[in-house]
Amino acid sequence: MQKLLIITQTILLGIFLSVGAQAQAVKNPGILVHAADDEATTLDPAQVEAGEGGETVILQVYDRLLEFGPSGPQLIPGLASTVPTIANGMISEDGMTYTFKIREGVVFHDGTDLTADDVKFSWDRIVEMDLPEGQAGVIADIVTDTKVIDDYTFQVTLSGPSASFLNSTVVSMAASIVSQDAVMANGGVVAGEPNEYMAQNVAGTGPYKLKAWNRGENILLDINENYWGENAKLAARIEIGAEPDVRVLGLRAGNYDTIETDPSFVADIEGADGVTLHTGGLLLEPIHVGFNLNIPEGSLPKEDTIPTDFFHDPRIRQAFNYAFDYDAFLYGPLAGFGQFNPHYLPIGIFGHDADAPVYGAQDKAKAEALFREAGYWDKGFSVSVITEESNLFADAALVLKDSMEGMNPNFRINVLAVAEAVFDEAHAQNPIEYAMWVKNADPFADPHPYMSAYQHPDGEWGEVHGFANGYRNPEKIAELIDGASIELDVDKRAAMYSELQRLLFDDPMWLITAQEGVTMAYRSWVKGFQMNPLWPRPSLRFAYLDK
Repeated sequence: MQKLLIITQTILLGIFLSVGAQAQAVKNPGILVHAADDEATTLDPAQVEAGEGGETVILQVYDRLLEFGPSGPQLIPGLASTVPTIANGMISEDGMTYTFKIREGVVFHDGTDLTADDVKFSWDRIVEMDLPEGQAGVIADIVTDTKVIDDYTFQVTLSGPSASFLNSTVVSMAASIVSQDAVMANGGVVAGEPNEYMAQNVAGTGPYKLKAWNRGENILLDINENYWGENAKLAARIEIGAEPDVRVLGLRAGNYDTIETDPSFVADIEGADGVTLHTGGLLLEPIHVGFNLNIPEGSLPKEDTIPTDFFHDPRIRQAFNYAFDYDAFLYGPLAGFGQFNPHYLPIGIFGHDADAPVYGAQDKAKAEALFREAGYWDKGFSVSVITEESNLFADAALVLKDSMEGMNPNFRINVLAVAEAVFDEAHAQNPIEYAMWVKNADPFADPHPYMSAYQHPDGEWGEVHGFANGYRNPEKIAELIDGASIELDVDKRAAMYSELQRLLFDDPMWLITAQEGVTMAYRSWVKGFQMNPLWPRPSLRFAYLDK
């Protein structure tokens, strides 16, 4: 019996050592395997929605005139050979005209040559199509004219001076350059209609070519051997829609090289053999609870008892901000990876005022005083908040529920955690038929897109949410946002944003739960790891990576 036990132990030890050795050996050599949390709906730059899974692929397969480099917000040349400045003469003295010198010798995936005509075609195309789910506004709202000067010179005229044009418009995924020949041979450009071919295929110049899109399973990318820059070192495979637990287990087993990560994964990843956890810095995507000031009559769930003008009262919006248990969210779901910021101008962005007031700490006494003053403390209310299921957004909604209901038993927060597709459909409505929801911002490198989209009374979300119904002084807020967008004196511009931060603290249109910390888990055999929060999620350019 003792001899049998020794033999069994020896066999088990051999298996353990073998498995350990295999775990350290590089799996899937020659290809980077990334586990994403959702699937693209389109690969067309003219159709893709900001923050949607298609941007992950567009970043890899298309190029733009300028790009964000691997470190920080510094712009580097892309298909334009030089970053325009006033000093080099490529920005006019009045700040209205930008000239881009286009690289020569660049070839699209379809074998055609890149010229300035393709650049003009790409930008004009998105404006002409003007798809409701797309981002035509990033160009149409600021560009009045595009012009081909010669085969390799492209010129843009703006509607007015812009302090954010290069950092927000030129680098956007919507401004990716497509092959004119490929588009015109496959459906062309029709105003208001998606191009089915471009939604499912790629006609770019990027370091990767699309090999296959196996719906619901994966996207396969081949190295573009004719790339104008440094070739990618590995082919890539994006595994689609794996649940968080599956992603973690797959990473630990070495089946995935990188995975879509958030701080809630840290406990299951930290210290795992062969896994590196990259942390440091903050994502530029504040996680918010949105307040709807434009609720259609009769649209709310039957459980809701609030009136449609509930959030018109700034005292109610302030009270929600004071009631939220920020520490519970930061040290619970975010595992301590994050910071608090007062509104949609994230820490790390130009114009962020570190001395501006911030909620960031639960204050039940102030919340109670405001709810009493508004007439809701004793009679209470019930309100629903819709969110995606099984992620940080759902966690934030549950923290809000615990915060409010723990403070007053007369308050009821109904968390509607639904599938992403269901949430996206509800969130895309105008007007939205819910009083509250949880989401995050799209990342930008300049303050203006945050202020314009998320704070301006007539901006993208201000119009949908009805901000003009609630701001004490919407004209003042609009004046400051519009003025800062064209102010080229950096000190004056910073002062405008500082004033805005104080106004928006007193008159909040959002509850900013936290600014999430950067976390990315990857196998330790991955070489040349680079991550930039300004790149579309997962904030990786696969072409930089090797193993």
